[in-house]
Amino acid sequence: MFRHIVAGLTVAIFFSSAYAFAAEVTTPVEAVAPAKITSLTPAIAEELRKIITSRVTTISLNAQNKRYAGIDQNEIDRLDSQWRAETKSATQPLIAQLMGNPLSSFLIRRKAESHGLFTEIFVFDAKGLNVGQSSATSDYWQGDEPKYQETFAKGRDAILIDEPEYDDETKSTRQQVSFAIIDPETNELLGAATVEINVDELIRRGRLPHSS
Repeated sequence: MFRHIVAGLTVAIFFSSAYAFAAEVTTPVEAVAPAKITSLTPAIAEELRKIITSRVTTISLNAQNKRYAGIDQNEIDRLDSQWRAETKSATQPLIAQLMGNPLSSFLIRRKAESHGLFTEIFVFDAKGLNVGQSSATSDYWQGDEPKYQETFAKGRDAILIDEPEYDDETKSTRQQVSFAIIDPETNELLGAATVEINVDELIRRGRLPHSS
């Protein structure tokens, strides 16, 4: 649970020192010269990892890794195709099953408690299959995407920070951060997660919610 906002985690952690934002800056991101904004740094990935990694996360990942240990690519493709079809259908058994599990409930709560900072969160297993998510993703399998190939597939310390993208529908800039998830009890690499951040809100606050 978020108990408080980390005080003192300034924008210097997230942005280059050449352009330090104060904690309460409210200038819209589109009004700031692009050259003065750098990508989110690995420090953010580490803070996000603490926020997302919980007992329910590791239990869920361990359970699904065992469940799908012997799954082949044909079955992965079948599940992914089913998921994609369900996103366009009123009948959604696979999506409903995943959205109703404890990990999804945890991620939905994390997103809500961020008060607009996190726009999407999803966790995927050792095969790249979704285990939990804050909202229904467009696909079920992430194994053919960089968010899996550049994190879990490359090892425990690998992270991926995508380029910021402006969302014309919401009039906000979003940026995704993906990172591996490690079981703190066994030190085992279990899967990975992607968190999409509202960059405008991050600039306004200059800090992330604390992991505790």
